[in-house]
Amino acid sequence: MPAEAWTLGLGAVAAAMVGFSKTGVPGTGILVIPLMAALFGGRLSVGATLPLLILGDVLAVALYRQHAQWARLRTLAPWRPLGLLLGSGLLKLLGDLRLKADPLSPMIGVLVLVMLALNLLRGRLGQRLVPHSREGTVVTGALAGFTTMVSNAAGPIMSIFLNSSGLPKDQLMGTTAWTFLLLNLAKVPFLALLTADNPQEPLYTLATLRFDLLMVPLVLAGAWAGRALQRRLPEQAFSGALLSLAAVSAVLLIVRH
Repeated sequence: MPAEAWTLGLGAVAAAMVGFSKTGVPGTGILVIPLMAALFGGRLSVGATLPLLILGDVLAVALYRQHAQWARLRTLAPWRPLGLLLGSGLLKLLGDLRLKADPLSPMIGVLVLVMLALNLLRGRLGQRLVPHSREGTVVTGALAGFTTMVSNAAGPIMSIFLNSSGLPKDQLMGTTAWTFLLLNLAKVPFLALLTADNPQEPLYTLATLRFDLLMVPLVLAGAWAGRALQRRLPEQAFSGALLSLAAVSAVLLIVRH
């Protein structure tokens, strides 16, 4: 198979998965990370994926905007910018160091597993350590900003947080949609500044932007499929799928190192 056909095929799968995760089962979006990294490398894939994510976010907001729980969004809001700033600082540092290996994915995978364990054990741990406690909210907000900035990997963290809050699936989808639309739009100037600061280690290029434009129909198709599935999933199955995918995603982030 020619290299170009292989690239387009792998990209099509990733783009369709972006749309599917935004309107169907959010946890599936983490599977896009290794696919895009295989196409563009770890650093460049961060910026290459962002336009596809924003398109998916816009579609999700259009479908679920009336179900958003703004009280949940407000509790995380003060801490997300801190995570974005920390993530930007780390991206700058890694760009200056020009490391070949990706040190971030395994770390994020471990953090997701810790959050998942806290969620599953919340009946025994009391309320201070669970994801939706006051302390958990601070950590979740900062981690969401940090992980989405460095590798677009905040999906499992938000899934665990919102699932632990007991939101029904439509409210979870609406809250997730607005969360990531705002987060991903906030990342645009950071990526532009980091690329301008270190053009030899860019986070996006004209080639990645052309690729994103080609993938728009696949994001739309994936979003349609995700919406069709989400309507048919019972609440308990939806919740179980979120937590299971968060665990699988964490393992993938660790083993791809």
